[in-house]
Amino acid sequence: MRKFFQYLATPDFRKQAIIAAVTFFIILTSLYVGLRYYTRHGEGKPVPNLKGLSVENAVQLLNSEGLRYQIDSIFMLDKKPGLVLEQDPDPDTNVKIGRMIYLTIVSSQTPDVNFPDIENKTYLEAKSTLENYGLKLGDTTYRSDIARDAVLGFTYAGQPLQVGQKIPKGSKIDLILGDGNGASEVQLPDLVGLTLSEATFSLKGASLNLGSVTYQGAIKDSANAVIILQTPSVVPDSVVKVSIGTPINVILSNNH
Repeated sequence: MRKFFQYLATPDFRKQAIIAAVTFFIILTSLYVGLRYYTRHGEGKPVPNLKGLSVENAVQLLNSEGLRYQIDSIFMLDKKPGLVLEQDPDPDTNVKIGRMIYLTIVSSQTPDVNFPDIENKTYLEAKSTLENYGLKLGDTTYRSDIARDAVLGFTYAGQPLQVGQKIPKGSKIDLILGDGNGASEVQLPDLVGLTLSEATFSLKGASLNLGSVTYQGAIKDSANAVIILQTPSVVPDSVVKVSIGTPINVILSNNH
């Protein structure tokens, strides 16, 4: 051990130590300079702000800056197709030439959705379900039915829909709703051509009342006189509904 310490004090050891230190410094400096050159430390440029640009303009700008790009797309109802929504890296991030820039744009292709089952749901339930499926509420019309605001039918572009049918996302769906008056209204029967007794029987079956009875012309046989006019009247090729208990006025004649 004594000889070892004596050797550390010799000029030969000091010479070897200096050589080793210089060699280590040269190697470390070479590595540092080499890595800086290899990685081009400090070289680069800020990423331009591409959000809100059309994909064509964004690509043109990236090409001019010597940057590469990769595009992904998503569908959005309220955005113009082809607009850049997101970018990675963010704007003003310093990157090297040739860096890959990832863009997310609005897709121009509308995806399809399966039409949900909204029959017999309330208006609010149907509206919420349609929105969850990315569909819009169109026009609403009412039809006589006991269920108020219940969905009785639905159409798309004027055509009936089937549950599960594929339609474009964002489509407008027209609803047919019940008006809640179905229990208090009945279809008006056509009494023209019936005798008074036949008309009375028909009105009773429809929960309607016989109103005023008027005869027109000379009546020779009232039992065989037939109705030539009723009020309210039946409209050809349509269904007329009136409230239960409505009195129906009739005019009878033997001249028919």
